[in-house]
Parts: sequence; structure tokens; C-alpha cells
Amino acid sequence: MTDQSGKTEKGEEKQPFLSHLKELRDRLVVCIIGLGVAFIVTYYFKEQVFQFLMRPYIQVMPAKSSFIFVGITEAFVTYFKISIVAALFLAAPLILYQLWMFVAPGLYERERKYVYPFIIFGSLCFLSGALFCYYVIMPYLYRFFVSYSSDFITPMPDLKNYMSLTLKMLVIFGVLFELPLLAFYLSKAGIITARLLSSKRRYAILGIFIVAAIITPPDVVSQLLVALPLWGLYEVSIVIARIFGKKEKISGKT
Repeated sequence: MTDQSGKTEKGEEKQPFLSHLKELRDRLVVCIIGLGVAFIVTYYFKEQVFQFLMRPYIQVMPAKSSFIFVGITEAFVTYFKISIVAALFLAAPLILYQLWMFVAPGLYERERKYVYPFIIFGSLCFLSGALFCYYVIMPYLYRFFVSYSSDFITPMPDLKNYMSLTLKMLVIFGVLFELPLLAFYLSKAGIITARLLSSKRRYAILGIFIVAAIITPPDVVSQLLVALPLWGLYEVSIVIARIFGKKEKISGKT
């Protein structure tokens, strides 16, 4: 009896784990299929996407400057890479939906209603971060790099390196702009509070300026262009946690 019950308990523990793995596999398959369909679309428009990503540098490049590629497959790989990243942007709502549906069984019924705000605002935050990087950070960034050119030094940027830097910056800012949305859901779950975020402000600001120093040129203006918006996002996250987070219990005499 004991052995039999032991087997039953093991089976009951094993079955949910296997079912979670199966569900994770199924949702990953859906994400991959959605990403593949999005890739077909973005690769069809690869020239337009390519021109869009080149514009920040083209607007500041010197007259004699031009792009080069040194590997025989480099241009093809570059088009492939930008199509993949563009497909990630296009398929972001589907990926966020699959992520939410995977964690939804562990949520209360009242918490599951946030699925559509999660998808909509998650996609908007990611897109806002990428657009902020494209229209605010990149023009100054490439203007700074080009400023070192002269009659003797003509910039001939490598296509692969330029696109790698550009795509990396877009994705990084897209992820960083998810901070307020993350603060909303973590505060609703009671994992973080406005008081906790406020108490860690000095460490957060230090981390923000370190990140800004790593991903920007070594000048104060470009670092401030990155650090100040991120600091602002952190302050917005504190406000969001204070308004929407679980209220802290106030202990006192009854």
C-alpha cells in the first residue's frame, strides 16, 4: 500500500511537470511558426528595412564616405539578420501572448484579464524604445563617430559592424523601455513595492549610468541622452508601483 501510494505520488508530481514541458514546447512551436511567417514578410521588404536602418548614418556621412563589405557572404548575412530582427518586432504581440498564456494557469482569475493590456502595452513599450533609439540616440551617436573624419581620414564603415551595432541598440532600448510594464505586473503580484524601488534608487541610478557608459561613446552628452530617459523610466516605475501595486499592510495597535 505504501509503495503503491508512493508511486501514485511520484506519478502525480511527474505528470504536471511533463505537461508543463509539453505546453512549453507547443507554445515555442507556435512562436517559431509565427516568427517564420513574419520573417517571410520582412525578408520580402528587406530593401526598405535596410534603407530605413541606414538612414541615421547616411544623414551624417561625409561626401566621400561609403559602406564596404569584405566577406563574400556578408551582404546576404546582413539582409538575413535585419529581416530576423524586424520579424521579432512584427511577431512580438504573438510571442507576448504565448508567454502570457504559459504563465496564466498560475494566476488568479482576476489577474488573467490583463492579457490584452500586457500584449498591447508590451508591444508599444518595445516599439517606443526602439523608435527613441532610432530618432534620438542614433543621429547623435553616428554624428559623434563621423566627427573624427578629416581630409586624411575618410570613414569607410564595415556593413556588418554597422548593422550589428544598430540592431543591438534597437533591441536593447526596446527591452529597457519594458521597465514600467514590468514594474506594473511585479507590483500587482506583490513582488516589488514603491518603497522598495525608492530605497534602491541610488543603486539603480548608478547602474543606469554604468549601462549608459558601456553602450554609448565616451562623451558626457551621449551618456546623458541614454541615462536620463532610463532614469525617468525608473521614476515612472516607482509611480506605477505606488498606484497599482498591492497596498502594504500597516501594522499598529487595534
